[in-house]
Amino acid sequence: MPILICGSIAFDNIMVFHDRFKNHILPEQIHILNVAFLVPEMRREFGGCAGNIAYNLKLLGGDPLIMATVGDDADPYLQRLDRLGLLRTHVRRIDATYTAQAFITTDLDDNQITAFHPGAMTYSHANRVAEASGISLAIVAPDGRDGMMQHARDLARQATPFVFDPGQGLPMFSGAELLEFMQLADYACFNDYEAKLLCDRTNQSLAELADQVKALIVTLGGEGSRIYADGTCHTIPCVPAAAVVDPTGCGDAYRAGLLYGIAAGWPWEKVGQLAAVMGSLKIAQRGGQNHRPSRDEIAECLRRNFNSSLC
Repeated sequence: MPILICGSIAFDNIMVFHDRFKNHILPEQIHILNVAFLVPEMRREFGGCAGNIAYNLKLLGGDPLIMATVGDDADPYLQRLDRLGLLRTHVRRIDATYTAQAFITTDLDDNQITAFHPGAMTYSHANRVAEASGISLAIVAPDGRDGMMQHARDLARQATPFVFDPGQGLPMFSGAELLEFMQLADYACFNDYEAKLLCDRTNQSLAELADQVKALIVTLGGEGSRIYADGTCHTIPCVPAAAVVDPTGCGDAYRAGLLYGIAAGWPWEKVGQLAAVMGSLKIAQRGGQNHRPSRDEIAECLRRNFNSSLC
């Protein structure tokens, strides 16, 4: 059955500055900052959490159904979804808007200056999860604030299990709203920084928050991840990557592995192992959707690292 992916579709515009920001930003003049950086390298990537998660879930042989909003400039992305065989029945175009876009400038020390324009993402509440029939599982990933709240409440109302994954959108919500998400969701996923912020905002410990969901997943970058479920903390090691090239979209690849394993009814340790494999395969390529392992190659990576099968 389809897995509903509620989240953003975005273009990532990535530029490389062949110097260091610190050489051009004077600390004593920070109050009148006015700088320009020549960026001879630039590339445009297909991104957004919903797009990235769906892309990775498709690699696994899953059946993702994207629910997102895009702008007038979305044709290249929509054509890509068609080529990939990703249904866009619930990808709504919002007139007189741009598709969400990130403008990222990176220097030689891998420092980044990012500007993000939400555009059509702001109107994600125009989509209704009730319009997506036959779904078995869902994820509420970073999206427009109102849309995230609405989708979570509607999924809970219709008793569709879902993963709460606020990502960089977490600061948009108050402690009370975050607690509501945790009470509505069946599963929740955060990186280590987001998990600390969640605890601070809600005034609850990680253990207390874990008691509110079937599983609470915390990713730790190169240190792997932890899954708190059934009163147990499952420690999932990081899978060594063929190359460490670009972390963009690694969290989304990990979440695709989570969704696949949850939908398959796997034990939590195996769910986390597949998620770790997906993150490792992604980090070896630039951009969120440029890695192309076959399902057999994913299965072999899972077998080699964990002596486990993709079935």
